[in-house]
Amino acid sequence: MALNDYNDLNEIQLDVLREMGNIGTGNAAMSLAEMLATPIDISVPTVQILDYEAAMEAMGGPENMIVGLLLSFDGDINGMIMFLLEKDFAHMMINTLMGEDTETFDPEDEVSNSALTEVGNIMAASYINAIAQMTEMRINLTVPDMCIDMLGAILSVPAIHYANISDKIIMIENHLSGNNTSASNHILMLPDVESLQKIMTALGIEDL
Repeated sequence: MALNDYNDLNEIQLDVLREMGNIGTGNAAMSLAEMLATPIDISVPTVQILDYEAAMEAMGGPENMIVGLLLSFDGDINGMIMFLLEKDFAHMMINTLMGEDTETFDPEDEVSNSALTEVGNIMAASYINAIAQMTEMRINLTVPDMCIDMLGAILSVPAIHYANISDKIIMIENHLSGNNTSASNHILMLPDVESLQKIMTALGIEDL
């Protein structure tokens, strides 16, 4: 049966998305540890299909201040991926990368923003590469756009631009810890429905 909406995903197809989340999370942990030159522990991810309001509440509510990095992908499939990170963990990563020990996180600092953009690029690429490896598809990522804002404002971007795809998103949640700091982070995946169908077809499970 063809997919018309995220709501059409059955349990087997959701398990595939969870497995992609598992592989992407493992790749991300290794890449991040290598970049920071410090051990990074990452929890087994949870993968859920949620509407925007439920996703927002799961991430601390609309007023929670978040570092957000937005990337688009195209090629054999099209869509968007968003990497959301708590400010405290973002601050730790900046200090580790810069070899500094600043007390506050300055969102206007260009060097810090560049470092976070690269982290977001590595994290997002880990998940996209997991999809590409499983499906043997060619997928290209854009350069990340970064912002630091309240969660409600950040989620308004995909909610508006991808309203024609679905009222739900694929949310991958895991917990990162390193350098005596830990925090939850979230990957939001929004392939268009046609692309989601292509993924399932490539894996031979579109009719299950």
